[in-house]
Amino acid sequence: MQKQNATVHLLILDPSQNDAESLVSLLRNAGKATRAHRITSEEDLEEALKNSNWDLLLARDIEQEFSADNALAMIRRMDKDIPCLFLTEEESRERTVAVMKAGAQGTVQSGHNDLLILKAKRELAALEDRRRRRALESHLREAEQRCQLLLESSKDAIAYINDGMHIYANQSYLEFLGYDDIDDLMCVPILDTLTPESQNYYKTFMKSFAEKGEDGMTINCTAKRSDDHELNVTMSVSAATYDSEVCTQIVLQPEHSDAELEEKLREISSQDLLTGLYNRQYLMKELEQAIANAGKNNETGALAYIALDNFMTMKGQVGISGADMLLGDLASLLKKEAGDDLMLARLSDDAFGLLCLPCDEKSLTNRCEQVRKAVDEHLFDINGRSVPLTVSIGIASITENSPKAEELMARAHTASSEVRKQEGQDQGNGIRAYNPADYETLDDSNSIDAILKALDENRFRLLFQPIINLRGEGEEHYEAFVRMLDKDDKEVSPYDFLPPMGPSDTAIKIDRWVILQTIKQLSSHRSRGSDTRMFLNVTAETLQDKTFTPWLSVALKAARLPGDSLIFQIREGDANNYMKQAKDFTKALHQLHCKVSIAQFGCALNPFNTLKHIDTDYVKIDGSFTEEIQKNEEAREQVKEMVKSLQSAGKLTIIPLVENAAILATLWQAGVNYIQGYYLQAPVPEMNYDFGDN
Repeated sequence: MQKQNATVHLLILDPSQNDAESLVSLLRNAGKATRAHRITSEEDLEEALKNSNWDLLLARDIEQEFSADNALAMIRRMDKDIPCLFLTEEESRERTVAVMKAGAQGTVQSGHNDLLILKAKRELAALEDRRRRRALESHLREAEQRCQLLLESSKDAIAYINDGMHIYANQSYLEFLGYDDIDDLMCVPILDTLTPESQNYYKTFMKSFAEKGEDGMTINCTAKRSDDHELNVTMSVSAATYDSEVCTQIVLQPEHSDAELEEKLREISSQDLLTGLYNRQYLMKELEQAIANAGKNNETGALAYIALDNFMTMKGQVGISGADMLLGDLASLLKKEAGDDLMLARLSDDAFGLLCLPCDEKSLTNRCEQVRKAVDEHLFDINGRSVPLTVSIGIASITENSPKAEELMARAHTASSEVRKQEGQDQGNGIRAYNPADYETLDDSNSIDAILKALDENRFRLLFQPIINLRGEGEEHYEAFVRMLDKDDKEVSPYDFLPPMGPSDTAIKIDRWVILQTIKQLSSHRSRGSDTRMFLNVTAETLQDKTFTPWLSVALKAARLPGDSLIFQIREGDANNYMKQAKDFTKALHQLHCKVSIAQFGCALNPFNTLKHIDTDYVKIDGSFTEEIQKNEEAREQVKEMVKSLQSAGKLTIIPLVENAAILATLWQAGVNYIQGYYLQAPVPEMNYDFGDN
């Protein structure tokens, strides 16, 4: 699946077309792909609300024929979930309070662009959460309906108990206890369905269940049917909800002798056979439960990832059987240090896990320091040989904000790996707590540093994605993309690390690295006889860089590459923000015989205005249209009209994000020239697409 940032569908209420364009540019520069519609009247807004889904309204809070208050009132009247921010001329607490009482999300003073971006991102994230919640609630209702059907048809005797009373029982349960109708059982306490002796067992058992909260706990007891006939049963209990009420689910089964065997099998399936500790699967299940409890009960906990330092070297010295002995001894030592209040599990050949809930990161860190010290000071005797051993321990907190179990485990693993990278600790033997802020928020200074460091360390990679002529002409086109390997060796776009506001020399450095490396690879590729052309993306910073085209001219001559083999791609938003520079840039490129493409076309309030000023050869229509033409006829017609107008103006059109064959007929009929997307090929390190197949 092709990854893309979801396009923000923006409504703007502003009497000034230029100011509205500035708002669109502001969001785009902050990394939000944006399609906007400027509201011109009450009828216009009503039409827009009826026909499309919108993500945000930015309304200029000044005297105008159709005011911000009117727009907000209409959104409320039509019951649309669209966050609204008012752009005020001056700061006014009274106005902000009035606006929020009317249903808007707040106000921002005009010109406070950094604050506007933060508030807009916050409201878009909250909207996404609400939409996700609505989808999940819908799935939950469906799941509950399916569960109800399964309960009704289950052969197991199942009932739900609240405050000792039956609130639901399926048909099998009714038959098991000899009742004809659920209404007959509703008034009967669970204790009345047990013999007097079993009632005492049941009370003690339920008290234990309430304390431990372990689902699937069982008790053997004697049930009493409505005809007073007695049955020996095994009752298993679990926490449940029924009709949104917290309750207890009980399942009755005739008592049989293999209950002990089942318990033994369950125990074995959760155990690591070499060390006798819990295994990874069991710990992950418990970790999922711990994360759920942290969210539900606002508890905190922590997970420790204990990695053995230099395990492979040691294994080579003592052999496989020696390593197994060492792991067994280490497990005993860890078990002793963990005590009864920490869950200890073996995660892999050279790693163990400790889970603690409720507790806090600091107290687990102290416990882990004891573990680290105990391992460091212990002499492991393997076949008469003393083997020293140390561990690197990473700790991740469990809070109501924690990610899923796999990601939380990855956090603890990352922290453990960082121990070995710390200065003076190449061999590990330390503890580190994972701090989400170190990884998830990069300020302007350290994000630039990360890019420059990656450039110095040669951690940039080029990828190429084919662009195919839909008319079957055998041209070879690719688009070049750059990826940076971050500190965890994951591929990211270096452009994502750039600060959202203001010019950056770093953007120019990235652009030039991409262009120079592409020129080298393209020159080599074309020397084998192909007439391949390459699309190269440039940032707004490069558009404004007067030294760029002289530099490019030298680079092309050095590589003996014809100018028409390169097509420089400018984003529509950048072209509009820097119209004069883009016009001069395009003219200078054409003098070098290079071609020009406008990307993300169709997002501006008046997209064709851009083409009046910039002499572009290609136009790549914004990817959000690709998604929409698969869903509705109106979008299909809109794209057809757009393609027709572009071709009348002599422009070649490209449609990106093509992910399936179903859309090809529509694009063919619309007259589109080129297509690009994962349906053809994902971006890859080699220019190896077979254009002859098309």
